[in-house]
Amino acid sequence: MNGKRVQTAIVSAVLAPAAGLMLGSPAGAVTAAETAPPAATLAQVRAIIGADTGTAATLTGKGVGVALIDTGVAAVAGLPAGQIVNGPDLSFESQSSNLRYLDTYGHGTHMAGIIVGNDTATGTRGLAPGVKLTSVKIGTATGAADVSQMIAALDWVVQHRNDDPANPIRVVNLSYDSGGTPVTTTDPLQYAVEKAWKAGIVVVAAAGNDGNAAGALTNPATDDWVVAVGATATNGTTGTTDDTLAPFTNLSSTKTGQVDLLAPGTSIVSLRDPGSNIDNLYPSAQVGTTLFRGSGTSQATAVVSAAAALLVQARPSATPNQIKDWLVNGGTALGTGTAATLGLRELNVNGALARTGTASAAPALTWSTGTGPLQGSRGTSSMKLDGVPLTGERSIWGTFASAQWAKSTTPAWSGGLWLGTRIAGDDWTGTSWASKTWAPAAWTAAPWSGNATAGWTDPAWSGRTWSGRTWSAGAWSGRTWSSNGWSGSNWG
Repeated sequence: MNGKRVQTAIVSAVLAPAAGLMLGSPAGAVTAAETAPPAATLAQVRAIIGADTGTAATLTGKGVGVALIDTGVAAVAGLPAGQIVNGPDLSFESQSSNLRYLDTYGHGTHMAGIIVGNDTATGTRGLAPGVKLTSVKIGTATGAADVSQMIAALDWVVQHRNDDPANPIRVVNLSYDSGGTPVTTTDPLQYAVEKAWKAGIVVVAAAGNDGNAAGALTNPATDDWVVAVGATATNGTTGTTDDTLAPFTNLSSTKTGQVDLLAPGTSIVSLRDPGSNIDNLYPSAQVGTTLFRGSGTSQATAVVSAAAALLVQARPSATPNQIKDWLVNGGTALGTGTAATLGLRELNVNGALARTGTASAAPALTWSTGTGPLQGSRGTSSMKLDGVPLTGERSIWGTFASAQWAKSTTPAWSGGLWLGTRIAGDDWTGTSWASKTWAPAAWTAAPWSGNATAGWTDPAWSGRTWSGRTWSAGAWSGRTWSSNGWSGSNWG
């Protein structure tokens, strides 16, 4: 979709393209029956995933940190300020003090609401309301980001996972994918997620929204060392007997590299980001004044990330391998259709908790060396600046030597420097909305078009400010950078 693809594919009667982007066909054909799927509240989702009864109902995720690598988080009333922390803003918008950390797209806020939301006006409550959520922003108002931003964000999460000893980061939510189909045994992106896994962090990744016939999951969900998540349609009920595989979910053509787990991901009602890009484009998705309806493997991924945090709270010493085993094998089998044929299961938190006494052997899988080309991770999804695509062995900040990065024993981050280049401030305080946690980034690198004097600029964003709970400007047009295409990401 963009340089990195946000994994949300909302079915609607008309697929309206976002300004400045090319919108492809959605994952799976949109039928009349799918144009208005029944809304699923988070209370319904909690019942569907077996988290509203028994031991699961006593868990909140308290004491567990979850990292959300996404489009930022807006300071809406439904997000408890004391439980939101801003990591570094690695997006292009970090240059603007009016936009830094904030969610101009609306995607990250929706994910955060599913995990830790608490909208007292409507009674909407996240599935793990006790977690400490760290937002690492990489995407802009179109969701656009490069794979190098994802890698830098993962490096940061690994290095700073224990900054808050009371809430160590044990789960990372990746509702994003890259456009590449690299060699998995050398892929730098998969190496980055595997570093997190080895560090004790459960990596939950979206399978993609290209449809059941896609033939493969998106990267990094293709990595064996993640929980690869697909979506189900709940059909407006709180039971699981009528749940079906969402037609937009990517499936592999073989058992190898298949979806690990399914979770509710169709028409999920979570927090609205008033005046954001998707809020302006899809007013029909608004639910009241504070909520918004969205579908995709993004939403399903956030549901599983919340569930993983509940399991970590219950079993703090558990390894990522154990958490994955319990989640997958504790799931509820769907009775009919493609999911049943493939043996796919839908998330069941109490089912996972019931398996925590069952031994799980460490899988015999191959790790990535990380020495492959960055362009392989990026694939055809290249960011563009003034029409010039970012390609080759370059991050958005300069040259990226994957072999040197992967083999180095020196931490990738040193203060606000990543691989020796300053991209953030040095001071980490661990605070949230009341005080920004990182100083302004110093964007000194030349753009990939080779114009050494241009810098990273985006004139269209001048004057855009956050006022209370709405944006002062809502025409998201005229940007100098864009992506090379979307694959069915839309809201309605």
